[in-house]
This record gives sequence, C-alpha cells and structure tokens, in this order.
Amino acid sequence: MHEFETYQLTVIAVGAIAFGVYLLVKGGDWTVDNAIIVAERAGLSKFFIAATIVAFGTSAPELFTSMNANLTGYPGISVGNVIGSNIANVLLVVAVSAMIAPLVFDHKAARVDTLVMVGATVAMVVAILAGLLPRWGGFLMVVAIVLYIIYQYKAHKLDVPESDEDYSEGEGAKAPGLMLVVGIGTLLVGSEILVQGAVAGGVALGVPEAVIGMTMIAFGTSLPELTACVAAARKNHSDLIIGGIVGSNIFNILSVMAFSAIAKPLVINSRFISFDMPVVVAVTMLFAFSLLFVGKIGRVTGAAMAIGYLLFLGVQFFVV
Repeated sequence: MHEFETYQLTVIAVGAIAFGVYLLVKGGDWTVDNAIIVAERAGLSKFFIAATIVAFGTSAPELFTSMNANLTGYPGISVGNVIGSNIANVLLVVAVSAMIAPLVFDHKAARVDTLVMVGATVAMVVAILAGLLPRWGGFLMVVAIVLYIIYQYKAHKLDVPESDEDYSEGEGAKAPGLMLVVGIGTLLVGSEILVQGAVAGGVALGVPEAVIGMTMIAFGTSLPELTACVAAARKNHSDLIIGGIVGSNIFNILSVMAFSAIAKPLVINSRFISFDMPVVVAVTMLFAFSLLFVGKIGRVTGAAMAIGYLLFLGVQFFVV
C-alpha cells in the first residue's frame, strides 16, 4: 500500500514538474515579447523595462520567501535567499544566457545602474557585518530603490516620434501591458508548481529535507529570472538580460531585504561573513567589471561562470 502511495506521489510530482516547466517557457516568451512592445509604445528603453518592471516581477518569489521566513523566525533563510539569488543570477542565469548567445551590451548605458548595484551590495555587507538590518535601515533602502526607479525612468525615456507601426503580430499585442503582467505571473506560478513538484518527488524518493531545501527551493526562486533571460537570449536581446539581472540584484537587496527588515528587524547570523558574503561580493564585483569595462560576456566566459556556480553549490554541501 505504501509503495502504491509513493508511486502515485511520484507520478503527480512528475506531472507538476512538467506543467511547471511548460508555464515557465510560456511565461518567459510572453514576458520578453510584451516587454519589448511596452517599451516601444511607451518610448522607453528595453533596459528600463527589464531593470524595473520585469526585475521586480521576477524578484517576487524572493520577496515572499524572505519576508515569510523572517516573520516566522528564520532570518537566516531570508538573508541566505537574497545572497544565494544574487549569486545565482550572475553565475547561473547570466552564464546560461551567454552560452546560448554571447551577451553584447553598451557598458556606458549601464554605468549608473552598475554602480547602484555595487552600492546596494556594499549596504548589504555593512548590515551583515553589523549582524542586523533595523527597520530604519529597511526604510532607507526603500527610499533608495524609489529614487533609483525615478532615475531609471528619466534616464531611459526615449525621445521617439509617435509611430503608426502595427504591433498586431504576436500574442497579446493588443494589450501588451496586461500580457506582460500575465507573463510575469505565469513565471511565478510555474516556478512554484515546479518547486512543489520537485519537493514532493524528493519526499517520495526519500531525499533528505535539508538537501531538497538547499537545492530546489533555493534554485526555484531564481527560475523566473532564468526563464525570462533564456527566452531573451534565444531572441538575441542582450539588453533585456543585463537590465533584468542588474535590476533583480538591486531589487533583491533594496526591496527584498528592506521589506523583510521593515516587517521585523532582520537579525543576520555571523556565519554569512566567512564564506557567503565574500562570494557574493566577488561575484558582484566581477560582474560589475564586465559591465563597466568589457561590454561582452561570451560563451567561454559563460561556461566558466556556470562551473563556478557548481563549485559554489559543492562547497555549500560538503564544506560549509
């Protein structure tokens, strides 16, 4: 009887994983296609749409996970989720995107955004070293993210003449704003279904809960960014990828950590100082160097970054 129940649970888990993957693929396509249409119709750059609307939307899993973890007495999960997500965004999402299609971008256009990302990372480091992010610190971060969005809007507003170009092609072209929201929502639902399916499958197969949490749960909150960026890479939209990742890393710190601290002062375990903090700083600085001075991330670099992410996971499992 027990074996039959395990079989049923496994079948349901596989179905959930398959359906989650389908939703992620569709959501990624809808998000990218309609983000481009919204940017063109509103006279805004694709970088702005990616770094604000798409970045905030795809960071929603981190926000919900971190706030809930902190409120229920697990601040370590809250902080670790932000750090792990920022590392995964660069070493996994950017890496996979670059392996699909080399990322070429204007390093001057992303200069201020890159510096804001570095500044946000410095603020996070200060909080980690202090062992606490108080409510007032969270409020200051929220003010910073609001100012950043205002800057983004003014800096990326394009002076383009009104066009009679027909955008009737493609799904949701008549209501791209709505379909952009639907696309982001589909990403979030798809990632949740996939993660829950993986957890159920792991339980059915006897995989330890700690291993499930360290792998699928942490990876799952980065799935929306990964799927959206892979869809953008397939369509050769490097600016959407770079904007999305820079924006996501900024939002993870200045909104996810911030709102978690506003809900309840965020107590930060000193264990993050020895390994995780140096890694996220090194990854962020290397990414910032590429954005500021290189202007390209090729397939070889992407492969090296992906290997770095696997090593990071290995160290988490066997050393830390």
